[in-house]
Amino acid sequence: PLAVPLPGCSLPPSLPLADFNYGADEYDAEGNEEPKALPEGSETMPYIDESPTMSPQLSARGQESGDGVSPTPTDGLGTGGEREAGKGLEMRKLVLSGFLASEEIYINQLEALLLPMKPLKATATTSQPVLTLQQIETIFYKIQDIYEIHKEFYDSLCPKVQQWDSNVTMGHLFQKLASQLGVYKAFVDNYKIALETAEKCSQSNYQFQKISEELKVKGPKDSKDSHTSVTMEALLYKPIDRVTRSTLVLHDLLKHTPADHPDYPLLQDALRISQNFLSSINEDIDPRRTAVTTPKGETRQLVKDGFLVELSEGSRKLRHVFLFTDVLLCAKLKKTAVGKHQQYDCKWYVPLADLVFPSPEESEHCPQVHVIPDHELEDMKMKISAIKSEVQKEKANKGQSRAIERLKKKMFENEFWLLLNSPAIPFRIHNRNGKSYLFLLSSDYERSEWREAIQKLQKKDLQAFVLSSVELQVLTGSCFKLRTVHNIPVTSNKDDDESPGLYGFLHVIVHSAKGFKQSANLYCTLEVDSFGYFVSKAKTRVFRDTTEPQWNEEFEIELEGSQSLRILCYEKCYDKTKLNKDNNEIVDKIMGKGQIQLDPQAVQTKNWHMDVIEMNGIKVEFSMKFTSRDMSLKRTPSKKQTGVFGVKISVVTKRERSKVPYIVRQCIEEVEKRGIEEVGIYRISGVATDIQALKAVFDANNKDILVMLSDMDINAIAGTLKLYFRELPEPLLTDRLYPAFMEGIALSDPAAKENCMMHLLRSLPDPNLITFLFLLEHLKRVAEKEPINKMSLHNLATVFGPTLLRPSEGESKGHLTLASDIWSHDVMAQVQVLLYYLQHPPISFTELKRNTLYFSTDV
Repeated sequence: PLAVPLPGCSLPPSLPLADFNYGADEYDAEGNEEPKALPEGSETMPYIDESPTMSPQLSARGQESGDGVSPTPTDGLGTGGEREAGKGLEMRKLVLSGFLASEEIYINQLEALLLPMKPLKATATTSQPVLTLQQIETIFYKIQDIYEIHKEFYDSLCPKVQQWDSNVTMGHLFQKLASQLGVYKAFVDNYKIALETAEKCSQSNYQFQKISEELKVKGPKDSKDSHTSVTMEALLYKPIDRVTRSTLVLHDLLKHTPADHPDYPLLQDALRISQNFLSSINEDIDPRRTAVTTPKGETRQLVKDGFLVELSEGSRKLRHVFLFTDVLLCAKLKKTAVGKHQQYDCKWYVPLADLVFPSPEESEHCPQVHVIPDHELEDMKMKISAIKSEVQKEKANKGQSRAIERLKKKMFENEFWLLLNSPAIPFRIHNRNGKSYLFLLSSDYERSEWREAIQKLQKKDLQAFVLSSVELQVLTGSCFKLRTVHNIPVTSNKDDDESPGLYGFLHVIVHSAKGFKQSANLYCTLEVDSFGYFVSKAKTRVFRDTTEPQWNEEFEIELEGSQSLRILCYEKCYDKTKLNKDNNEIVDKIMGKGQIQLDPQAVQTKNWHMDVIEMNGIKVEFSMKFTSRDMSLKRTPSKKQTGVFGVKISVVTKRERSKVPYIVRQCIEEVEKRGIEEVGIYRISGVATDIQALKAVFDANNKDILVMLSDMDINAIAGTLKLYFRELPEPLLTDRLYPAFMEGIALSDPAAKENCMMHLLRSLPDPNLITFLFLLEHLKRVAEKEPINKMSLHNLATVFGPTLLRPSEGESKGHLTLASDIWSHDVMAQVQVLLYYLQHPPISFTELKRNTLYFSTDV
């Protein structure tokens, strides 16, 4: 039987509006904002149900749903009995006006249901009846009586609420309503057969099917919507839902009615009758409707659920996907008013017996996925970080809660956009009998989790089936209660005391793996979470034909508020026939995957911390250590002036008698020779041990440099070039000019900006300027191959901007606040400076210097 609030049980109070945070219910799942102009006091009206279907449970809001019903703030807010009583009577009015508004909607729904009854009866006696009189009687059984009872109740209650007076009595109206519940008993007993009759008639009679699919319900008097279309089946469910609602309202009214008020005993009596009625009805209501059962009569269990982005009709939609023991159901959260009971709307479902994963070859017909360029995603992350630091500042300065709410709302919108637009890994689901569906995930880890969970369930003996609309409604209704993932994964949904995650660099060495049954070509990838989703950050080389790969490769991964590290182990597929037509679909097979929490205390030691991840019988050994962002931002001059790393660029070029350091020329030449078409060149981190080896060779000026370069992985060479610029004792664009670059890029007049930015280049020492222009031309050539290497000018500016501009330690001391703070604002400007020069028409050293003459007189 369903849970029904019994006498004396108190329902949880709903949140006062101030505590309301912009969660999923402020947005529909398409990501459209819903501005809600609610009437005064409407946040305390959680009863109004404008949704065409309610979840089929008699206790619309039992305690298990954790949804507050009573619109009262927590008891004990006032001091002194009078203030309490006054508040109670005020709350009584609010509860009643809310209930009255929902009564009006209910009466309109009953009216809409009765509307086709008269014409149907009229045709029943003609030679071409749509339905027989018997069928009409069965389907519309007792609706007329219920309508009359509620119409009379509404007409009596309305004037009392409109001409409100604290002494007004209306308990007798509720008592009368409760005494007529017998009609509902008759309705409930007939409900199942009424639905079945309606369904049969729909199947056999097209005219009736059309009528029953679109009944027009009048909107409330003061609403803009004149009508909404609702199915007959949804309307037939309304009376069952109504009894529970009235009972809950009685419960609230009683709570706010002083015990000495004449209404008190009458309301108590009405509540007793209603609750006894509900208890009796729950025992004999059709059991099939109370539990989620499969057509074979077994219980359906929820195995996994979560938010996924679906590509539907060419646009991205946020869906909540539920995997039950025999069916996959894709739903979206319905729009609901503040404080309303949230519900799901089923978009589609596929019985697991009919579900297949298309093979890579079949997926060539899939729609082209529009991938958002990385720089837009990076920009959005910067924006979110900037808002985050504003929120922190507001909190630290005890700012207005309204300002903080506004910022949080803005942050939610931006994070929601990121959540919708960042995933790009396709996950296809195909229904054997027709449609295919496409989700986009941000990580292969999730994809294999969903796939494995579904395949495990498919090993059982599953039967194909079709859910009737009632069964589907019951199943969708159960999702809200059963779900395990409650919030959209964005940081604005997190509590303030939750860990903000780590900002800085995580150094990971992937040592080795064992536990493979047969030898294979194996590699690992590393993922960390950032902004609510996971991103792949590094990949080991493929260890060929082995059961015990020994990678021993070190990676440096940038963390942006990360809390977890994932390791995925793959078997590389070299079979060209299995290649997917989609370029971003991995055909390599996941052998195992695992995840560990990055505990700030454990990770933030200076020493390496060794660990093992076990996955599907495979053990991967790895070590890690973490350096916070402020530590990793330091530029440390080298003690030995004989090398090139950490040595002033002027010293190196003078020693080499070169205009551009040898290391810069060699690395750039190698990247242009064989790395210019490499996907993610300069963004994918190279193996740290390789980079350290190259660094040592360049520092020692070893004659084997060229041989070593030609053999080395290209990402390690790209990493060595970045490291060289990062370790310069002062940035390539100098500490002295840094403030001027920051001011120049902020100028809004294009002519002034051009003048200033060119003047700043002229002011650089020659070795710095020539090296900068040499690198600039190289980066432009890399960006020309963007269709292949996916590296735009903006991506390159994001990678190199901070490396070339970030001031050395002494300079930046002054404005070092939050790690994420300095990161967001300064980095944005550093990226913009480099981007300015990258987008500028070619700049030649001689031209620049020739123009110096004109300027020297003005300075």
